[in-house]
Amino acid sequence: MSERSALREPMVWLMIGLPAASVVFAFWLLAAAIHSGGADEISDAVQSTGDAQVSDIGPDARAHSMKLSAILHVQDAAIDVFPVNGEFVHDQALVLVLSHPTDAKQDRRFILKPDAMGWHVNGDIRTSHDWIAQLAPANQHWRLRGRLKMAQHAVRMDPAFAGD
Repeated sequence: MSERSALREPMVWLMIGLPAASVVFAFWLLAAAIHSGGADEISDAVQSTGDAQVSDIGPDARAHSMKLSAILHVQDAAIDVFPVNGEFVHDQALVLVLSHPTDAKQDRRFILKPDAMGWHVNGDIRTSHDWIAQLAPANQHWRLRGRLKMAQHAVRMDPAFAGD
């Protein structure tokens, strides 16, 4: 019986290959985690009290009590907001913040000016991913939120606070 070389034995390749593949995969996973940009970030001002983190829901509660809701529409390098419910002060500008769900460097901020139908600003928004939308007046008295889904051009914006 002739002796085979160790490199021709399948068990040798299994004993070398599996640990080597595990090390390579671990480095790839580490690189992916470092470059991913982190998890969803919250753009609200947060106050730490002991072990709890507290966010101000006052603007959301005011929007709920005012029964505010609106439609955000983005298409053809234009961003429009149309009031649906509630008493909006139509002669004031609104601030629209579009936050990328995972990469804060892609966040966008727009000042919408009043027009005949609601509020408008020129701006091109890619709909190749979701956007977290927040709409408020400059004084942040109230706030509406919504999530513009990928490949969609409109979303209803409502208060995040549902009330009692």
